[in-house]
Amino acid sequence: QVRVVESGGGLVQAGGSRRLSCVASGGIFSIRVMGWYRQAPGNQRELVASMDGVGREEYADSVKGRFTISRDNVKNTAWLQMSHLKPEDTAVYYCNAEGLETNADEFVSWGQGTQVTVSS
Repeated sequence: QVRVVESGGGLVQAGGSRRLSCVASGGIFSIRVMGWYRQAPGNQRELVASMDGVGREEYADSVKGRFTISRDNVKNTAWLQMSHLKPEDTAVYYCNAEGLETNADEFVSWGQGTQVTVSS
């Protein structure tokens, strides 16, 4: 059973930076894509950034130029470097991993989320 754990959330002032980390573990054969999503109160969960196994990145328009996703395919780890943070970036940030388990089953796993609060 694949487990995903995020860390790095907290309180940060507007204009500041924060780095989130995500580690996937447990019977993983390969991870096709790792992504970061966020959900603010009253809003739907939205994609922030994702990266596939060959390094292709995708970003929400609202974070382009400010956030950068990276990953280590050997360590099954992903990071989200957030810069020039704005109060509207306040949300719970979730890590997602999709791929194949060692028993050849497909998996889609989510972390428990980490709160990022940007003060004005």
